[in-house]
Amino acid sequence: PADDTGDLMGEITKRRGRVLGMNPDQDGLQTVQAQVPMAEMQDFTAFMRQLTQGRGWFTFAFAQYEPLPGNLTEQVIAQAKTMGLHPEDE
Repeated sequence: PADDTGDLMGEITKRRGRVLGMNPDQDGLQTVQAQVPMAEMQDFTAFMRQLTQGRGWFTFAFAQYEPLPGNLTEQVIAQAKTMGLHPEDE
């Protein structure tokens, strides 16, 4: 629903996403096109359901790989090491 667009756009940004476009639809709905890292989409269904009281929905598909921001690279490497993986050996 269009009433929830501002909160939705804030959540997309919080999840390292980029809004690519917005189009008003019929019946007070709004289509938002965005790119969000797949790693940030794990609990998005629950967020969307809560935000829109079950009236909103989304679809997503893989679009492309992008470099991981430097501040997250160290976190990913540290997490891999705790799992017994050694990324620097590859």
